Amino acid sequence: MARSVKMLYEKDASIDALKGKTVAILGFGSQGHAHAQNLRDSGVKVIIAELEGTPNYRLALELGFKPMTVTEAVPQADLILMTLPDEVQPGVYHRFIAPNLKAGQTLGFTHGFNIHFKTIVPPKDVNVIMVAPKGPGHLVRSEFEKGGGVPCLMAIQQDATKSAKKIALAWARGVGGARSGIIVTTFKDECETDLFGEQVVLCGGLCSLIKAGFETLTEAGYPAEMAYFECVHEVKLIVDLIYVGGLDYMRYSISNTAEYGDLTRGPRIINDKTKKEMKKILKEIQDGKFATEFRKEYETGMKNFKRLYEADKKHPVEVTGKKLRKMMTWLNAKEPPKA
Repeated sequence: MARSVKMLYEKDASIDALKGKTVAILGFGSQGHAHAQNLRDSGVKVIIAELEGTPNYRLALELGFKPMTVTEAVPQADLILMTLPDEVQPGVYHRFIAPNLKAGQTLGFTHGFNIHFKTIVPPKDVNVIMVAPKGPGHLVRSEFEKGGGVPCLMAIQQDATKSAKKIALAWARGVGGARSGIIVTTFKDECETDLFGEQVVLCGGLCSLIKAGFETLTEAGYPAEMAYFECVHEVKLIVDLIYVGGLDYMRYSISNTAEYGDLTRGPRIINDKTKKEMKKILKEIQDGKFATEFRKEYETGMKNFKRLYEADKKHPVEVTGKKLRKMMTWLNAKEPPKA
């Protein structure tokens, strides 16, 4: 039985707990740049820790910040936000943060991974909180600039000062989350549901479904370009309808032919066998098997990760898509930056 959640809004979340305080943001990447700018615009003093010479360091300078080292930033901060990649956080924490932590400081996370799986175990005399926006950093920033905000999950793991909740609410308000809603949760629930969604539906499931559909059509002799449009390009059209009105609105918006095919053929693709594998993946998340595997992958040079990534870059669906997107000038097609 699914549990209900508690929702909080601006009337519940004062910025006062961060007034006169300093927030150090470690990492100026996707989430880091958004939290830094939104908090600064909300009247909070923000300092940045970023590696000198990196693109993120240069971006921070362009946006009016003066980046420093983690070792310099941590002692100055009341609230320390970890917006570094999950796999990098433990090393940075043990080498540069832990030796400089003081009682009464607050450690903030935007994802529960390292706290939940205990690759980071803070001392009992600091607060440990989380504010996790349910959207990428660029959306957190753009919605804030429009006067809105991206909904956030909020959790309290340790409340050493008895003010952790007020600090978390102030952080969530400062980045715009209280404008649209703050969902009260736990590090465990955020971490496990986030990993499951990424692996089974949003990234792993969807990417595998796209490739399988594309391969099925091209192996049957259909042009790759037509397969791309049917199995990749039009995904956005359907997802946009679901995004604004759910499955029912999407079905209202499509043809009867498409809706009948959805209702009768969809369950043949995503069936009991698929759901059984989903439950297996969820168990691997819950018992820490995935976290252990990912840590080992990182610590041994990400060789399997890189091999799989490079193989997918050469998949025919990617080759076809890259060619077609260049023809669609209205898309403003993008590619990841070269390393």
